[in-house]
Amino acid sequence: MAMIDLTGKVALVTGSSRGIGAATALMLAETGATVIVNYSKSQSKARTVANRIKKITGVEDVLTIKADVGKPDEVKKMFQKIKGFYGKLDILVNNAAIWTMAPIISMADSKLRDTLETNLVGVVNCIREGAKLMRSNGSGVIINVSSSSGRRGEAFYSHYAATKSALFGLTKSLAVELASYNIRVNAVAPGWVNTEMSSAALKEKGNNIIDKIPLGRVAEPEEIAGPIVFLCSDLATFITGATLDINGGGVLID
Repeated sequence: MAMIDLTGKVALVTGSSRGIGAATALMLAETGATVIVNYSKSQSKARTVANRIKKITGVEDVLTIKADVGKPDEVKKMFQKIKGFYGKLDILVNNAAIWTMAPIISMADSKLRDTLETNLVGVVNCIREGAKLMRSNGSGVIINVSSSSGRRGEAFYSHYAATKSALFGLTKSLAVELASYNIRVNAVAPGWVNTEMSSAALKEKGNNIIDKIPLGRVAEPEEIAGPIVFLCSDLATFITGATLDINGGGVLID
């Protein structure tokens, strides 16, 4: 991170109480950014991340906001709070997501609805509000965390794969739409990552997964956070509408 300096930038990472979101929040803090921690369930985990950010930056307080990104009213309140505290937003990382098994023939309406609302509608909700603040700034960066499942499909998780595939089109569309405001919009598409969300699946079929990854292992959250921070930085000022695959070479992993 020595080459990247985001001092003075205000960054919101959704779903940053754990996994890729937490790793991204911490790495952004290491570059000097002021980081806002968002969570929907675990306040204790969010506070743990906030305390780690305090140690990195030496700041007395880190803003943590409880908000379900799938609920427009909660998202609006979150961005109003950010505007009140900082008056701007420079970086938005749309990381919040849920991943639940649901065979199509028995998929409950609630699972379909919850996945769509969090993984797709939630991203739209956050961009809609975040872009307003960025437009006022005259610049901004938005990163959408998609998944390799959006490219290859994922049996028994079709609802999840569909939402992640949709982010590719959303990213390209908004990159064009928001370019006139000097707002860059990109995506990352991680493969398998060693997180709490994927731990059960990795425990059950880890060897089969690893055998199909050319680099011979799954990623650590920090290995996804690094490319995200790069895309947020001045090293990537001419990159927009792109999706960066981060999967160890294993695009077609089952």
